[in-house]
Amino acid sequence: MKKIVILGGGESGVGSAILAQAKGFEVFLSDNGALQEKYKIELTSRNIPFEEKGHTEENILSAGEIIKSPGIPDSVPLIQQAKAKGISIISEIEFAGRYTDATKICITGSNGKTTTTSLLYHLLKSAGLNVGLGGNIGKSFARQVAENSYDYYVLELSSFQLDNMYDFKADIAILLNITPDHLDRYDHDFQKYVDAKMRITQNQTPEDAFIYWAEDPVVTKEVAKKQPIARVFTFSEHKADNVSAYADNDQIVINTSKSVFTMEQDLLALTGTHNLYNSLASAIAAKLLDIKDEKIRQSLSDFKGVEHRLEKVATVRGIQFINDSKATNVNSCWYALKSMKTKVVLILGGTDKGNDYQEIEELVKTKVHALVFLGVDNSKLHKFFDGKIGTIVDAGSMEEAVTKAYSLSKEGDSVLLSPCCASFDLFKNYEDRGDQFKYWVRKL
Repeated sequence: MKKIVILGGGESGVGSAILAQAKGFEVFLSDNGALQEKYKIELTSRNIPFEEKGHTEENILSAGEIIKSPGIPDSVPLIQQAKAKGISIISEIEFAGRYTDATKICITGSNGKTTTTSLLYHLLKSAGLNVGLGGNIGKSFARQVAENSYDYYVLELSSFQLDNMYDFKADIAILLNITPDHLDRYDHDFQKYVDAKMRITQNQTPEDAFIYWAEDPVVTKEVAKKQPIARVFTFSEHKADNVSAYADNDQIVINTSKSVFTMEQDLLALTGTHNLYNSLASAIAAKLLDIKDEKIRQSLSDFKGVEHRLEKVATVRGIQFINDSKATNVNSCWYALKSMKTKVVLILGGTDKGNDYQEIEELVKTKVHALVFLGVDNSKLHKFFDGKIGTIVDAGSMEEAVTKAYSLSKEGDSVLLSPCCASFDLFKNYEDRGDQFKYWVRKL
């Protein structure tokens, strides 16, 4: 019996363990940190052996195959040792993909993944399809393959998940954009990150579909190089030659070989240019899956949006507070600032992933009148922004950041938490950061 070792005991790892056990493998799960209580109970109740707060080397290196959590970099010595021994190292997505014949719609991109994935899931579910939501969002793909029998999966895939996928294939692949992110994981080499994102198209056949943003210079260059063999569909803000979906005369237009779909742009639930792209990409996929036009219209107009992504929290004394904690890179913050119609007090900071703040410099100068730096080490932010904005203050906690931002705001302003950075210096994750922001705003 083949032994499968799972490294990492979060949702992805525990889901993989459940599926591996269901498929008759000998399973062992190992995590360098502490496991959440709910996962320990789950593993124990299923008699799946595990360890936490450290790895037993000989146990791990006796594996026939290793399923690695996306959070573990390849540079970790244990992974290097396993590779040297010739042990196959795969991702949870690769593993789960072996055991389902469902249609897989996969979404990646530096920004907009979660919104597009959630919107597309909403479109399919509202149309009555038997569909699961997974990948970088919700319950793990592996757990769902073990416990459910969905006909469709909508999967959000990060570059880390794509890194260890080899035979997996997306029936419909959506690539929203590529901008610098996670460069600390890619030896500060942008091309390595680009290559990871482009893996979304691997193994596709002429029957499959690849949807991407026609105006993204990085993606269009890669597409020209790689010449994907799947059917190609593109989306763009404006009508242009060979663009499948766009906005024109206050309408959105989706062209597929079967038909043309139109809808008034004002009826879209999601506002802002970046959300237009997310809506266009989702609508192309929905059309390819033969969802009826009236269902697409209804879902695009009644979608509720994603928590921690440009989420309106409250208005206090005429000051609007917006939670965009999910903006963990500079390009995300650029989109947030672009959508602002008022003067802004901007909360930035956290764990820098090799950010280049030049991308938002002009928008900060024109829209932001005060900056609050929230982080353990704000030196890089100070070095870039000092002297460019009149008011800059530091905060060491979310309570302090909200209080200072409030005191710096005037009626009619917006306080925007759009940090550009990962959250691990002061918070558990971006959700925790956003939840704390909402808590302190409501305390004002």
